[in-house]
Amino acid sequence: MRRLLITAVALGLVSIAAAAVSPDVDRALRDSKYVYVQSQRKSGQFGKPAEIWFHWDGKVLWVGTPPTTYRVRRIKAGRPKAHIAVGKSDGPAFDATGEIVHDAAVEKSLMEDYARKYPEGWARFADKFRDGFRTGERVLVRYTPK
Repeated sequence: MRRLLITAVALGLVSIAAAAVSPDVDRALRDSKYVYVQSQRKSGQFGKPAEIWFHWDGKVLWVGTPPTTYRVRRIKAGRPKAHIAVGKSDGPAFDATGEIVHDAAVEKSLMEDYARKYPEGWARFADKFRDGFRTGERVLVRYTPK
């Protein structure tokens, strides 16, 4: 009986963790081409929404971006909070915590998703992403929904 209770609690916690975004936001993330990331300024306010391609793995949102962007500079400065709108700057949104990550498998998955999701633009940018991840001219940012 005790083992059954522990299993039920564990499954409940996993369900809560997986449901970090609402079903509407999850659906929008699966259907949309862009997200609009607002990163936290020194004042604590969020900056202007910046449109960017993204990869949603069902749990966290990933972007590949130059390290010179405000979103990356603010994470490095200890301000990882972000507000992310989906589809349009006033679309369904969620708050997240950003983190710079080095993970070749996720980079590969992101680029494969970009090739499917953005066929009209990917041919122009594929080498820039691939080479950028290798040289550091592009970094991988993971946004974990709160």
